Amino acid sequence: QPSLLDAPAPSRRLGSDPGLSDSDSEESVFSGLEDSGSDSTEDATASEEEGEGTSEQRGRMDRSPGQQVGPEVTSPTVFPSQARTPCSRMEVASMPGEDEYAEDSSDEEDIRNTVGNVPLEWYDDFPHVGYDLDGRRIYKPLRTRDELDQFLDKMDDPDYWRTVRDRMTGHSVRLTGEQVALVQRLQRGQFGDVSFNPYEPAVDFFSGDLMIHPVTNRPADKRSFIPSLVEKEKVSRMVHAIKMGWIQPRRPRDHSPSFYDLWAQEDPNAVLGRHKMHVPAPKLALPGHSESYNPPPEYLPSEEECLAWEQQEPEERKLSFLPRPFPSLRAVPAYGRFIQERFERCLDLYLCPRQRKMRVNVDPEDLIPKLPRPRDLQPFPTCQALVYRGHNSLVRCLSVSPDGQWLASGSDDGSVRLWEVATARCMRTVPVGGVVKSVAWNPHPTVCLVAVAVCVRPGVPRVGPAHGLEASQEERQDGLWLRIHHGKPVTQVTWHGRGDYLAAVLATPGHTQVLIHQLSRRRSQSPFRRSHGQVQRVAFHPTRPFLLVASQRCVRLYHLLRQELTKKLMPNCKWVSSLAVHPAGDNVICGSYDSKLVWFDMDLSTKPYRVLRHHKKALRAVAFHPRYPLFASGSDDGSVIVCHGMVYNDLLQNPLLVPVKVLKGHALTRDLGVLDVAFHPTQPWVFSSGADGTLRLFT
Repeated sequence: QPSLLDAPAPSRRLGSDPGLSDSDSEESVFSGLEDSGSDSTEDATASEEEGEGTSEQRGRMDRSPGQQVGPEVTSPTVFPSQARTPCSRMEVASMPGEDEYAEDSSDEEDIRNTVGNVPLEWYDDFPHVGYDLDGRRIYKPLRTRDELDQFLDKMDDPDYWRTVRDRMTGHSVRLTGEQVALVQRLQRGQFGDVSFNPYEPAVDFFSGDLMIHPVTNRPADKRSFIPSLVEKEKVSRMVHAIKMGWIQPRRPRDHSPSFYDLWAQEDPNAVLGRHKMHVPAPKLALPGHSESYNPPPEYLPSEEECLAWEQQEPEERKLSFLPRPFPSLRAVPAYGRFIQERFERCLDLYLCPRQRKMRVNVDPEDLIPKLPRPRDLQPFPTCQALVYRGHNSLVRCLSVSPDGQWLASGSDDGSVRLWEVATARCMRTVPVGGVVKSVAWNPHPTVCLVAVAVCVRPGVPRVGPAHGLEASQEERQDGLWLRIHHGKPVTQVTWHGRGDYLAAVLATPGHTQVLIHQLSRRRSQSPFRRSHGQVQRVAFHPTRPFLLVASQRCVRLYHLLRQELTKKLMPNCKWVSSLAVHPAGDNVICGSYDSKLVWFDMDLSTKPYRVLRHHKKALRAVAFHPRYPLFASGSDDGSVIVCHGMVYNDLLQNPLLVPVKVLKGHALTRDLGVLDVAFHPTQPWVFSSGADGTLRLFT
């Protein structure tokens, strides 16, 4: 035994050879960690028993508890010896006598690590991974290789694909050919043992021959011959329940269809009849004299009545057939609408309400909003005062001078007429040579200018979106001051409140649909860089630097100084036709071709505050009164509806909208009625122009 204890492997573990011990080399990496006193004591005891090494080495190994490992031991060349040291110790201990692990039935794959079934995650924060058979720590190997080194090993080492890491020791293990074959068989779903045959012939443990002796000859139990008291009690309870009628015998199922006539039982004693809210089936109308095959002569329609019956809509006819006389019942033909009427009768029964619902006892008068009486909201126009006649075609537009003395109108007859409001006399007719789409009187009281939008004359050269031409001396004598040519037809012109800027709407796709002209400097500009749909109308804000642009589906509010979009109003209309801004600037109305007038409170929301559906046809124009709380709308039904629209200074109080008067006077021409409306600047009067070629004043 002394010779065995002096073996090279144990002495090298505690010796002073250049190859350092496993613990020293590993503790150099985990510097700052503390070892327990038991481990240091065991190391010192082992060094004394082996009797190898100098005092300096024993002093290095025999450390007191809590002493930190010195940083000078950094040699990583001890890992091969670390993997061999436990095996050497195990061989030395087993040589004197019989091998104590010869009959070991342990399932541990690696008997060097004796941690058992302890999860290895518990050792993640420690420098070791377990303990060997001698109780020494098994330290983790150094992991100084990065992904680049692993990739180089993968490319250079031909056995890299069969190298795996042992979690019990932390070392890399190369699989043998048998182990690789075992893994491949398990991946294919085969058995691990090569010699195992899963398709061996079955062995019958019992033969199929009938024998005279039983397999077991145990006598039967005594309880098999004695009646059960528990079952007797259960049976007695069931018999009592049947006698009392608690348990009913099972009846045979009826496989007939389970449908029934919903309205068959109308007897008061029936289930449906006893229901308080039951609704009886709708009854068919009893036949009269008209349904007879030979009705009396007074029930037979005349030729005029037959013609009128054929021209009526099916929903408007009193009878769905024409009574006819027949000489006998055999001559009556088959009824053509028999199947249709039977189907409608089935729909009546199917869609009829099954049950009455409680009706809320509410006075209908309470549901009507409390509005002031129209006579309390005067003044407003109530009757037609004057008719301005002179145009030979549609009068599409009109405009009133700021002082209210003159009226300008444009027509399809290619002329612009100036009227005196008080006398309805045409003071001047200016031929313009084209259809007049829009006229607008300059709002500045000291400037007497009228802007007229006329179709572009052929042969006029185009230079950009718009260019201006000064009027000649002869044209100035006729009243023409400035001519601005556009590349596309102009559909609307409107003035800024100060009278220097003029906005024009062109019938063209793209970003040049709206142009703003400055008359004092003879400049024109396009304020938009891209288009958001076909522009219908534009209007300047009366007090702030805003421009309202109405497209087909929305109204956009732009800040001209900041050059940004401020708000986007959604009128929920199919096609916006007209636009008007309240004199205070916080409310906007717009009309649409689907017979809607939408009121917007811009301080409240971008959605409509109120939608008025008073007209029966498309709206062509809307207008606010500059002084009175009035607004009007003109429609293709030939009427002008005047409404009271009071806007309060209190922001907590909503505007009051009350329709006060329906004004009629224009005759429908080509399915067109009123084309434009405008209020008098100082009086509660309203002007209207229509497709009948007239202008009318309502006062």
